[in-house]
Amino acid sequence: MASPSTPADHRTSLRRLRVAAAWVALLAAAPAWAASGASAEMPWWFWPLALFATCFVMGIVAVPAGIGGGTLFVPIVGGFFPFHLDFVRGAGLLVALASALSAGPMLLRGGLGNLRLALPLALMASASSIGGAMLGLAMPAHVVQVLLGTLVLCIVVLMFLSKKSEFPQVDRPDALGQALALHGFFVDGASGRTVHWQVHRTVPGLVLFLGIGVLAGMFGIGAGWANVPVLNLLLGTPVKVAAGTSGVVLSLVDSAAAWVYINRGAVLPMIAVPSVVGMMLGARIGAHLLHVLRGAIVRRMVIAVLLFAGARALLKGLGVWP
Repeated sequence: MASPSTPADHRTSLRRLRVAAAWVALLAAAPAWAASGASAEMPWWFWPLALFATCFVMGIVAVPAGIGGGTLFVPIVGGFFPFHLDFVRGAGLLVALASALSAGPMLLRGGLGNLRLALPLALMASASSIGGAMLGLAMPAHVVQVLLGTLVLCIVVLMFLSKKSEFPQVDRPDALGQALALHGFFVDGASGRTVHWQVHRTVPGLVLFLGIGVLAGMFGIGAGWANVPVLNLLLGTPVKVAAGTSGVVLSLVDSAAAWVYINRGAVLPMIAVPSVVGMMLGARIGAHLLHVLRGAIVRRMVIAVLLFAGARALLKGLGVWP
């Protein structure tokens, strides 16, 4: 059984969050810096180093939020770095996959990721993500940017209005949930108590994950932003279980969609390698934060990072914020 977190743990977590927030603020100033012409004078090795540092911070934020590194990677790197969006989306799936695989073992051992819950959802999403990847590569880049930004902002509104519960009350599991044994427990690191959970509305959840797979492949962002609301609001899992299980689902769904981008030549090692390494290192810190942070902090983190990323993608696609 995991030991309760101490005040020192919380102070360390808050310091890491402040560092991540500072990096996000620096990224927001990148368009003005690039417009000044300084980016054209940078040597080639500057961009891999910048990708590594940026993805390290993204990994710290993405795992507690349960959104996958690709949700932040595609709109931020596509908006602030001089790379074509197709290559960014290809790398984005590998980045989301890397963060999920890096954090997955820790989440499963801590009871925050549930493999029995993740497998049927990932099966549905993986099958549809292949078609979504082929559709996304056939669309113009600016259209994908606009659709991506609009979709992410709609998810932000949904999560803000829904008043997501840290520990949803599920009085009775449905028949399919009982048959698949979709239940479990975990020790909440913030309070030290054992939380038991079960799910309901399993069939609508499976249907929604079919659509989530299409969006994951189309935008190359892993769709963790959609996994968490469905797991928490529809199926009734606690927010930390939703975030942890979302990471396990991402590791299966992204691997299916990524092969389409690799086969089409839309993955460049100079973009993918530093991004993946930085994301994996940051994700290990993020997995620790998920244990010690309170669910309400995780919820606010999800809303903040998605609001920033969605607004950036939409405004770039419309040509307002180049």
